[in-house]
Amino acid sequence: MSKVAIVTDSNSGITQEYAKELGISVLPMPFYINGQLYYEDIDLTQEQFYKALGEDAEISTSQPAPGDVTDLWDKLLQEYDEVVHIPMSSGLSSSCQTAIMLSDDYDGRVQVVNNQRISVTQRQSVLDAMAMADKGYDARQIKEKLESTKFESSIYITLATLYYLKKGGRITPAAAALGTLLKLKPVLQIQGEKLDAFSKCRTLKQAKQTMINAVQDDCRKRFGSSEKGENMYIEIAYSGEPDEGKLFYDEVKALYPDHDIVMNPLSLSVSCHIGPGAVALACVKKLDI
Repeated sequence: MSKVAIVTDSNSGITQEYAKELGISVLPMPFYINGQLYYEDIDLTQEQFYKALGEDAEISTSQPAPGDVTDLWDKLLQEYDEVVHIPMSSGLSSSCQTAIMLSDDYDGRVQVVNNQRISVTQRQSVLDAMAMADKGYDARQIKEKLESTKFESSIYITLATLYYLKKGGRITPAAAALGTLLKLKPVLQIQGEKLDAFSKCRTLKQAKQTMINAVQDDCRKRFGSSEKGENMYIEIAYSGEPDEGKLFYDEVKALYPDHDIVMNPLSLSVSCHIGPGAVALACVKKLDI
């Protein structure tokens, strides 16, 4: 049986500490803050990031350096037969395509998974990969399984402010001003490659209910489950302080009392575009492995 190492990046929400517990490797995502380079969960904490964001610092995302990626693979391949690398969605970063290109030099021993997920859904892909490796799947089989089921997840996000979407050029200043004037709470969607608009709500309560309705609808119509999501994982993410996430957790847990609901901070790569105070609801169909 092939001995398979699992690699992901910090967009999965898996911390370096938790990665050690799981026995996997997490590449930290690089960020430039006012021109200085930092690495997520290495020398950049959630608190430091949001402090800089609140001070209107110039923040830009980057991708792991190719040398850092191949150095990690080379190190792992001294102990393992194969590597499965699960980066963030190719639609949100070029790091996936870079990794695919780098893997061409490894004669099939490194399989890069382009299953277009991020945050809690990417985290679930990592856990699924670990489960498949434990059951004897080789790296190529894990890649094929994860890619064939890549659209069997959804994330819905509501924002506290439109400022960061405007700053990043994702909406026009006029649209941001109108949305702020009307006190709109947009709901965004990540389903596959892109972060897209899903709905506009007038209150946070309405936005939360819109996300819940969307997930229940996906469970029924897309994933062949019921509103209670018997064959689904239900997950929550948030940006900034966890208070709003905890409040939402209680609401969602009441609807899904039998689920072990995961709640993690949103990826900083997403948070820098949407700002603090966002909450997200996700669902992932359980794999048949």
